[in-house]
Parts: sequence; C-alpha cells; structure tokens
Amino acid sequence: MKITIVYALPAKQTVLSVEVPDGATVQQALDKSGILTRCPDIDLETQKVGIWGKVAALDAVLEDGARVEIYRAITADPKTVKRRPPPAKPAAPAEEG
Repeated sequence: MKITIVYALPAKQTVLSVEVPDGATVQQALDKSGILTRCPDIDLETQKVGIWGKVAALDAVLEDGARVEIYRAITADPKTVKRRPPPAKPAAPAEEG
C-alpha cells in the first residue's frame, strides 16, 4: 500500500511517498522512508506524529493512502503569549488657528 510521510520546517517541506506492506505501522513506514536519516533533527522521543492531523502512536497500523505527519514542538504557546498591541494610529495634524 502507498502512504505519504510529511515533515515541514519553516523554510522547507519534505514529502515522501512510500510503499509499505499491509499492516505496516507508523514506525515501520518512517524507517522505510528514510526520513529519519534525511532529517536528523527529528527526535521521535520528543516529537509527536499523526495520521491526517490526528496524533497517533508509533505502533498505529496504517491504511492505504494514509498521510503520516511528524509534528514540530510548539515554540510559543498561544494560550500564554500576550497579544501584540494594535499598531499606533498616526497623530492627527495639528490645526493652526
């Protein structure tokens, strides 16, 4: 069966198509794809993986056409980051009288 492996960095996106046997797991697909060698910054001990946008375990069994995604760590928690203030409005021109 054919699956897709995706890993995105801010400047580069890696998308690989891989043929795996029926019953293959996420871990087996990642190993077969070679993405862990191609992108040595991936650390499956700390990074989560998912299938079609839903977090999955490395031992999850894949279905034909699955899209395996490797997620990067969040660099800023949107719940704790203060919102940026709106841009300052330009001062109104002074009136001469």
